[in-house]
Amino acid sequence: MTVTAPPEPTGPVTAQATSDRARSRLDVAGLGVLRGGLFVLPAMAIVGVFLMFPALWTIYIGITDYRLTGEQARNPQVVGLDNYARAFDDPLFANSLWLTMLFVLGSAVIGQNVLGFGLAWMLRKVRPTLRRTVEALVLLSWILPSTVVAYLWITVLDRDAGTLNLLLGTEGTAWLLQFPMASLIVFNTWRGTAFSMLLYSSALAAVPPSQLETARMVGASGWQTVRDVVFPHIRGHVLTNTLLISLWTANDFTPYLLTAGGPDHQSEIIAVFIYRTALEGAGDLGYASAISLLVLLANLVVALVYMRLLRSREAA
Repeated sequence: MTVTAPPEPTGPVTAQATSDRARSRLDVAGLGVLRGGLFVLPAMAIVGVFLMFPALWTIYIGITDYRLTGEQARNPQVVGLDNYARAFDDPLFANSLWLTMLFVLGSAVIGQNVLGFGLAWMLRKVRPTLRRTVEALVLLSWILPSTVVAYLWITVLDRDAGTLNLLLGTEGTAWLLQFPMASLIVFNTWRGTAFSMLLYSSALAAVPPSQLETARMVGASGWQTVRDVVFPHIRGHVLTNTLLISLWTANDFTPYLLTAGGPDHQSEIIAVFIYRTALEGAGDLGYASAISLLVLLANLVVALVYMRLLRSREAA
């Protein structure tokens, strides 16, 4: 006797079952769409008020001649893309871009990357007490408020009674006036190295010790070990760290507390330039908003390039 299995349901019944399963996968907590949406609503409201609205308002202001004072403050006019055209013809904007590139390259891509990795590499085999002490001191410079750190560095670099002049015997040297960008690069390297050190410490812990021991036994130098053994394992961490510290540095406002963009615009990086354009003098908010949007687009381009590099690494 042959037993025949009942036919599988088809048509609307099968479609309904599939739809129910899809909804059940989406609604894991079983709250339902309405109740789940109510839980998300406060977070979405905060994002909308503090992120989306300012972004849209900045885009709108960027196509107007809005100012803090004067007739344009009471009755701003739409000027289209004039602010963007003005930015590309503004030598001060070009100067701020160039200084920002120097600032990012010197203090983030090279400074924080190299110093952070160097500290992480040297602290691998030291005694735990010494390692924790060094890490705590490096972290202290990172977690202190920007105003406190800026004041400390002003006292270090002061022309008359600065600590650096006393140590070097160069009394009367005004470091923030004579070497403003170099001072800012050293300052930001010192202040931001902690993040790179922590990230690379975590990355180095994942490198197989057997490979490091093999490199040592075959007589590889320290540089050869880093290049041929360590770097292939931490390439993704290097990309991630470089992206984050570059974006943070490019948008950092702390240099304003040290030099205020001076002297004569010699340390006016893009964040300081936007601030001074928007709030000093008549307050050209329309032009400053247009520049802010250009900076946002530049940040997005950098992030997309990073994502492309990361995907190509994963594919390889």
